[in-house]
Amino acid sequence: MSRSDDVLKVHRLAHAGGSAALLEWLAARLGGWTGVVRAGDPGARQADREQAGEAPEAAVRGAAEMSARGVRSAVLHGDASATLLFALDTGRALAAVLPLPHPPDAPALLADAAVPLALVLRAEEAERREERAEIAEARAREAVLHLLMNGRLSTAHQIAEALRPPLPDPMRMYVAECRTGRRAEVARLCQELTGGRAWVVRCPVYVRHLIILVPADATAVFADHDPLAGALTAIAPDCAVGVSGELALGQAPTAYTQAFHALAVARGRGERHARFGPGPELALAAHEAGADWAGALLAPLHSYEPRRPQDPGGQELRATAHAWLSFGPHATRLLKVHRNTLTARVRLVETLLGLDLGRLGDQAALSLALRLTPGAGRGSGTAAPATAPELDTVLRDPRLTEWARAHLSRLTGPGAPAGARTTVRTWLEHDARLAPAAAALGVSVPGARKRLARIEALLERSLLQSPSVRYDLWLAHRAEELAG
Repeated sequence: MSRSDDVLKVHRLAHAGGSAALLEWLAARLGGWTGVVRAGDPGARQADREQAGEAPEAAVRGAAEMSARGVRSAVLHGDASATLLFALDTGRALAAVLPLPHPPDAPALLADAAVPLALVLRAEEAERREERAEIAEARAREAVLHLLMNGRLSTAHQIAEALRPPLPDPMRMYVAECRTGRRAEVARLCQELTGGRAWVVRCPVYVRHLIILVPADATAVFADHDPLAGALTAIAPDCAVGVSGELALGQAPTAYTQAFHALAVARGRGERHARFGPGPELALAAHEAGADWAGALLAPLHSYEPRRPQDPGGQELRATAHAWLSFGPHATRLLKVHRNTLTARVRLVETLLGLDLGRLGDQAALSLALRLTPGAGRGSGTAAPATAPELDTVLRDPRLTEWARAHLSRLTGPGAPAGARTTVRTWLEHDARLAPAAAALGVSVPGARKRLARIEALLERSLLQSPSVRYDLWLAHRAEELAG
């Protein structure tokens, strides 16, 4: 093979296969070891070790000596091998350890390979830096979302200002569900359609979801049509989009729940997008009657002081409880903790509050209490009143009775599937577990799932996938029972 053929091969490999392919070909072509070594650093960096493998001692020693002498190339002879080195950049060298006698064209080939190898190494490093920057930004955006969901608006604004654009307030929240390979395309489209004002986060829990905060005035939203959601589903037909109502940024948890429920509706529609259907809000109905009860229930959590500095405090336990109620075991992805850590924290919350979180009723009580005390935590000044009501007392309030009847009316109204009320009641009585509920109803588990899926479309709320409306349904049934 002529030198010109070798040079052409080197450039093609550098362009198509990168440094790894080029070094592999050089090793095969010369019949020895080739790699990249860092002068004066026997440990080398991780990237260099990946390219070079375990560098022979002769190559590392030769690179150090070449650097010390300030030369661009060197040859070291041993008893049975020769080490050929050519400087690349920033203290690195292309090294080849070849058995004697080595091919006579080895020095020329290595010299020809050094220039394209140096270029491709720089390109690969730039690509790695870009990937690290993208990962860091994605994690920072996820942290901002986590802060918003826990009511820490000031810190969320500080981080978001560095990322751009600023967080919108007031805003609408969109949850877009699409194939993971489509998420970057959907995110770019959101920015184009909103003039760069959309704040996009990859959902830390559901890998197919994007969470998008859009300024309320960014697009004209009509009663029966959302241009942004329509455009997203038009460009990605496999995409479904749920849209919240217009809310203040401080209501981000409510906005997310609304958009998630709307997404459950959107999956069954031909246009593949839906806005959150208006309806009575539990937190509004229960705020006056339930504020004292909620403060009393959560007081042990808010005042909790861990024994060790590394253990979670009251604020962190509150965030854990909220994430677990919203996402169940998937909360580990949001909180970035091991499943055993999540279980231990939930058990501690149970102990502090005197609840059995294996029961749907206690889950619903905790969910309501968290919604009635947004952002409360250690140092918030929350204190239990001298005489706090019980949950049943709160649910007997006429405003809660009215809310419950409105909330449940669709289960028996026109268009409701036969037995919808019975199906939901049975499912709730079995702590929202499909298998025992199906057995009690005398149907198969897939049959029970289909019934609940039809009821999801009827209620325009998610039942089977968390965040689920099951807590509100349990509270509504209990309030109606107490009124009856």
